[in-house]
Amino acid sequence: MRVEIGVSALNADANPHYGHGKGATLYRFVSDQNTAFYNTVINTNSRDALHVIDGIYHHITDLSIEEHYTDTAGYTDHVFGLSHIFGFRFAPRLRDLDSARLFTIEKADQFPELQAHLRQRISTKTILNSYDDVLRIAHSIREGMVSASLIMGKINSYNRKNEISKALGEMGKIEKTIFLLDYVSDKSFRHRIQRGLNKGESTNALARAIFFGKRGILRERALNDQLQRASALSIIVNAISIWNTVYLSKASEALMKTKPFPEHLLRHVSSLGWNHINLLGEYKLNFDDIPSINELRPLRLNAE
Repeated sequence: MRVEIGVSALNADANPHYGHGKGATLYRFVSDQNTAFYNTVINTNSRDALHVIDGIYHHITDLSIEEHYTDTAGYTDHVFGLSHIFGFRFAPRLRDLDSARLFTIEKADQFPELQAHLRQRISTKTILNSYDDVLRIAHSIREGMVSASLIMGKINSYNRKNEISKALGEMGKIEKTIFLLDYVSDKSFRHRIQRGLNKGESTNALARAIFFGKRGILRERALNDQLQRASALSIIVNAISIWNTVYLSKASEALMKTKPFPEHLLRHVSSLGWNHINLLGEYKLNFDDIPSINELRPLRLNAE
């Protein structure tokens, strides 16, 4: 979510999305339950892929991430390699898929039907020679000794002679090839990726509707202050999503009691709508008088 910064800030940078202004990117991770579980503020011209592992591995929640979706900007071969080491599946929506090439460990002529799509062989020797070093990097990230974004930035800046970068890239090519074959052959897999990305876009749309104060422009100079605002925005997004989920559950239960209801349609219902929520005015929260789950507002099932 790209946001303009209306003051002089070290991390503000120019981008065509802002016209003549400068801004940053609020990089938010969204679960399949429509809740934001990690966010950070990054340079607007920084590639998303540098920060993928940070959000997956250091979100400090009870979520167990099994599969992660991004668009093309969130993809590199190195991310594919690290995702395999960390035990989750990386599933980006790649642009220009028709020009993608596959990689093989064996000779290309052993796969005559795919030979036209095979680019080159995987160097298993390169992987074996630097595998221990790659594991040391992964361990440092897992233990929080260094951020994945810092490591990824360093690795991506290395020249071709760096053996660790080459080994991680070769591992990533193996995972990317497996992913591409599954993506092309499995329609449900493609739909799952698209649904995941749609949830992210819907979350950003809700966040923009909420972030109308100060015309949706960050006015904080310090990065920590910008992070605080981004985190507060995610908290409000999550509060709306949870509130909607509770009432949608009650509404569906009430409908099932009155007439037949196709339950399989519930998976297509989003908890990110906000047309029924007043985003204007002032909210006063009384934490000493919080209603229980049995003290909800009456449902309006017949309302248009």
